[in-house]
Amino acid sequence: MALIPATILTGFLGSGKTTLLKRILTEAHGQKIAVIENEFGEENIDSDILVTESKEQIIQMSNGCVCCTIREDLREALQLLAAKKRQGLLDFDRVVIETTGLADPGPVAQTFFMDDEIAESYLLDSILTLVDAKHAPQQLNDRQEARRQVGFADQIFISKSELVSAEETEALIHRLKHMNPRAPQQKAHFGDVPLKDIFDLRGFNLNAKLDIDPDFLKEEEAHDHHDHDHAHGEACDHPSHKHEGHGHHHHIDDDVKSFVYKADRAFDPAKLEDFLGAIVNIYGPRMLRYKGVLHMKGTERKVIFQGVHQLMGSDLGPEWGKDENRQSRMVFIGIELPREILEQGLEQCLV
Repeated sequence: MALIPATILTGFLGSGKTTLLKRILTEAHGQKIAVIENEFGEENIDSDILVTESKEQIIQMSNGCVCCTIREDLREALQLLAAKKRQGLLDFDRVVIETTGLADPGPVAQTFFMDDEIAESYLLDSILTLVDAKHAPQQLNDRQEARRQVGFADQIFISKSELVSAEETEALIHRLKHMNPRAPQQKAHFGDVPLKDIFDLRGFNLNAKLDIDPDFLKEEEAHDHHDHDHAHGEACDHPSHKHEGHGHHHHIDDDVKSFVYKADRAFDPAKLEDFLGAIVNIYGPRMLRYKGVLHMKGTERKVIFQGVHQLMGSDLGPEWGKDENRQSRMVFIGIELPREILEQGLEQCLV
């Protein structure tokens, strides 16, 4: 049986996840979609909204949050769906998991890699994050869950942009890009998004090309952000200075940040493996997503690597082009990552 593509739909409370999901389920695309919903409380209101208008099979989980207490249930729900599909009892083409607005998508993504049975049945396609243009500046200031959701995204949809000025939207786009340069952003008006931007994005495919906005790199080089590197500590979770509408990330020192590392010399495979293993051991919980195309000694092919928290994998990609600049490029997205330690360590792994 072919692997079943799975999409994780996340975003802070009220960002428009159910609106987008409802649109996906009711559009005439001919695909059968199984939905795993996760809400707080016993009463699952979303499912009533969805079920009344759709014949999709929905598994409701009402005993807490996917990211912690429900993790086993998510696994069981996925196993049950796959088993029913194999037995011909359920007919569906793909799965969408809608997380609660307070969830950290990391453990949800890890479920697809840590459990052999799940890994043999499903392909994690991508994490989609909705961001509410009106409330995001404050939510990103005050709630680490909101920042983590942005850090994990393969694709960001900005909702409710019609409720704020063009300048405020631009400032938000700028801030999100600094938090996660690898996720394309687009506005989603009442969930009106083309399906091609939702499904089959291959955001987790190791052979996907590394998308880093070239302007982001220029900007990084133009004004170094070392002045933003002081630690926040616990204060991050408290309401921060009211920067509503001021936009530029310079005013707000987000703890979720990204940086890009580039090197023209080849990596020594053994040294790099040892170093990354040690780093992931220590900083794994703070490393949301990391991904790279590497120039390795001893192979004519690109090495594609990526990880989520402590889970890391690599794969051989295509051969380097005859005239192609063999440059390693890595992007790290995480919470207060020790940029200097990472950069110095990576330098020491070069041939």
